Amino acid sequence: MFITQKHLSRRAALKGLGVTVALPFLEAMVPARTALAQTAAGKVRLACIEMVHGSAGSTAFGIKQNMWAPAATGRSFDLSPSALQPLEPLRDYLTIISNTDVKNAEAFELPEIGGDHFRSSAVFLTQLHPKQTQSSDVRVGTSLDQMYAQKYGQDTPIPSMQFCIENVDAAGGCSYGYSCVYTDTISWSSPTDPMPMIRDPRVAFDQLFGVGATPRARAERRAEDRSILDWITSDVARLKKELGAADQARLGDYLEDVREIERRIQKTESFNSSGEQRELPGAPVGVPDSFEEHIKLMFDLQAIAFASDITRVFSFKLGRDASNRVFADSGVKTAFHSASHHQDRDDRIRDFQKINRYHIGMIPYFLNKLKNTPDGERNLLDNTLVLYGSPMGNSNVHNHKRCPLFLAGHAGGQLKGNMHIKAADGTPMANAMLSVLHMLGLNDMTSFGDSTAAMDLNSAPATTAAL
Repeated sequence: MFITQKHLSRRAALKGLGVTVALPFLEAMVPARTALAQTAAGKVRLACIEMVHGSAGSTAFGIKQNMWAPAATGRSFDLSPSALQPLEPLRDYLTIISNTDVKNAEAFELPEIGGDHFRSSAVFLTQLHPKQTQSSDVRVGTSLDQMYAQKYGQDTPIPSMQFCIENVDAAGGCSYGYSCVYTDTISWSSPTDPMPMIRDPRVAFDQLFGVGATPRARAERRAEDRSILDWITSDVARLKKELGAADQARLGDYLEDVREIERRIQKTESFNSSGEQRELPGAPVGVPDSFEEHIKLMFDLQAIAFASDITRVFSFKLGRDASNRVFADSGVKTAFHSASHHQDRDDRIRDFQKINRYHIGMIPYFLNKLKNTPDGERNLLDNTLVLYGSPMGNSNVHNHKRCPLFLAGHAGGQLKGNMHIKAADGTPMANAMLSVLHMLGLNDMTSFGDSTAAMDLNSAPATTAAL
């Protein structure tokens, strides 16, 4: 632990043998005679989430039925027909941006036709067109999350982290002349440098808490079947003596959250090592077979990392293009890729919407976790910007028009929320992302991808007044 000028450093940590546990924000971290609000919030946290295959609401039938975007714009909109309905309790934090296009995910040349699934993810956070290649000479652009991490991520122990849910270890070429790396990640640190994504919650946990310097050391630590908190018990007791009652409670809740995440990972590893038949036999031992449990673990790790300021930047890939995973809990037994090719049949579009709504139904868990986590005089959701969307529109025809997109959180007070903005036809999604970059402090950027202008994300244009 490090004490400076009679207050606890924001970079203070509890350290044991091969373990480092960063602390959440505590009142004791506020320097004497300094207002809490001046020091608490820090930089805005950013979480970028991609779900592949577009949405049922991007079809002609889905638009009429308001399957993605609500009918009214502005603040008085009804989410009940929409796949976004699970976000209703959090509408004050919700900014829907509908009717934007991702033209750079389209085929530009004849050989690119048909390859939409294998280039789309690379376009999502770069809004640029990938080079068609199956070799190592990949090229697209620097992604939004990495632009933010490169400017502000050096203030944190880990500049950024990249998570995913599905298998992304394919190497070499995929289909239609595209390298598999284009569909394996959404984060690019430069036009030629894709960022690897972590699928295994154990790997993510060990990175966040510095558990073991080598794979062998980490394996030995796990074999001991002990909690990382066992190695910092004396430091915790010593620190608590120096904290007020509120800080003691906050620290206790935080450490219990860490321990609960660790317990769930250990439980998953125990089951997956037991010899019982798995639904995902090829997945790492730390990966739950349950889609929902996997997502919740990854969201919990992100919330813990945000709370302790280990990193302020995450990208999270919830699916892999052309995946045929079955989401039975959605009420649809058809495999995902097959369901997304609904042949423009109304009944099958409705089934695809059920899957869309199921996916969106995972997001409130994360948002509520952030909302219930104090961050100075606000909460983490107040100080976070969550970006969720897809670079595909109508997956049945692989187009990239009217793509789904929403923001959540107040971005440190810069987003008002409770807003639906319907863009004019032909508006690039990059316009909204340029505005996001400005909110994140990259105000010197005049363009991003194929943007034509920044958007006002706090008011609906007069041309799209509430119906």
